[in-house]
Amino acid sequence: MMPTLSVVIPAFNEERFIGTLLQQIRAVDLARLGIDKEIIVVDDCSRDRTADIVEQIPGVRLKRMPVNGGKGRAVRAGIEMASGEYLIIQDADLEYDPNDYIPMLEALVSGRGDVVYGSRYMGRGRHANQSLAAYLGGRGLSIAAWLFTRRYITDTVTALKLFHTRDVSALPLETSGFELDHEITARLSARGRRIVEVPIRYMPRSREEGKKIGARDWFIALRTFFRYRNG
Repeated sequence: MMPTLSVVIPAFNEERFIGTLLQQIRAVDLARLGIDKEIIVVDDCSRDRTADIVEQIPGVRLKRMPVNGGKGRAVRAGIEMASGEYLIIQDADLEYDPNDYIPMLEALVSGRGDVVYGSRYMGRGRHANQSLAAYLGGRGLSIAAWLFTRRYITDTVTALKLFHTRDVSALPLETSGFELDHEITARLSARGRRIVEVPIRYMPRSREEGKKIGARDWFIALRTFFRYRNG
């Protein structure tokens, strides 16, 4: 029986993108790696048709959260549902290309690292259409990650993170917002897990197109790195 990649997708008011994203994920052929996949969407109490669209797509597991609890809480719910040996967290919009699962899985399966982050910045600078504030904020958090964890990661806020499911499931995760990314990084680093990066494609969207993260989240990230620096 082939090992399985669990794709965990937290979603909130993503009716414009979720259907296209799910079709893109279903089209990714992991068979040449000897890996199957399961797709899990956690709808964080959307006010639009996100969950209804997901229900119409065959083979996708859907969990409807009873109240809006934040992206981190939705990710934690998806991790609890995952049955695969590997787990990747994927945003519900179209900023990230699911075809990048392949080089990330190759890095994980070959043993290059215990955890693989898809980096938007390896070998390049700011992306077209990406705001300067978002770019500088992300690079600033790379420095924060190094200060608190002694690991330099070019893109700690990437929304493509790949794990052995057993590793991420074993973490006593507590945060409920965007800061879950940083809690995971800090806890894994404290446990000595080797985090490697693979360059990925990135198509940034604006706040008008639904971008939700903001300046306040940058300061929460700093606090999160500090709080969980010892695991």
